[in-house]
Amino acid sequence: MARVVVDVMLKPEILDPQGKAVHGALPRLGVEGVTEVRQGKRFELEVEGELTEERLAQLHGIAERLLSNPVIEDFEVHVA
Repeated sequence: MARVVVDVMLKPEILDPQGKAVHGALPRLGVEGVTEVRQGKRFELEVEGELTEERLAQLHGIAERLLSNPVIEDFEVHVA
């Protein structure tokens, strides 16, 4: 059994209000020196059987069509 991870992040040019809120809270928590925070999503998929190139391509398609919005988000698919 393999684990495939899909990390989804807003594209750099898209405003990230949640990341901005976390960034604004850091000084109040005594944390200095963090210049930017971006919030994202992580999906972990457990895959039965052998992880072939065809199967990985299928999972890439799932990430593109279901797990992310390609208009405003970038994603990476990798085997954990």
